[in-house]
Amino acid sequence: MYERILVATDGSSLSDKAVQHALSLAKISGATLIALRVVPRYPRSYLEGGATVDVTEIKRLEAQWSEQADAKLEAIKAEGKKMGVKVKTLITKSDLVAESVIAAADKKDVDLIVMASHGRKGIKRLLLGSETQHVLTHSSKPVLVLR
Repeated sequence: MYERILVATDGSSLSDKAVQHALSLAKISGATLIALRVVPRYPRSYLEGGATVDVTEIKRLEAQWSEQADAKLEAIKAEGKKMGVKVKTLITKSDLVAESVIAAADKKDVDLIVMASHGRKGIKRLLLGSETQHVLTHSSKPVLVLR
């Protein structure tokens, strides 16, 4: 049924639910799970929405975010090992989360993308946007959305 499943996680409790579901699906189908974490870049200027911060501080923050992402992905890998699921991890650094998820899914030739959604409606959805919605509407791969 599935050979490669990609699960996108941001480390939130909601995305943890998607990870658990993806692990279960991978176990049932004998698929490899690709756990993806997109790490944002720190805004470099006031015009990008960030305060002017020393370059060394920016590098420290970005390194900290990468370490946190790596720790989260390693925990997913360990959980997969306990369940007998092969898990590969992937960290991408980008401010374009949805595009990064779609690109990773295409590059890894996955059969399914699993993501979580907060299910925001109305003005909140308009203001905050939805990376999951973007992936759902722009990916050529099937997308399983969990709330």
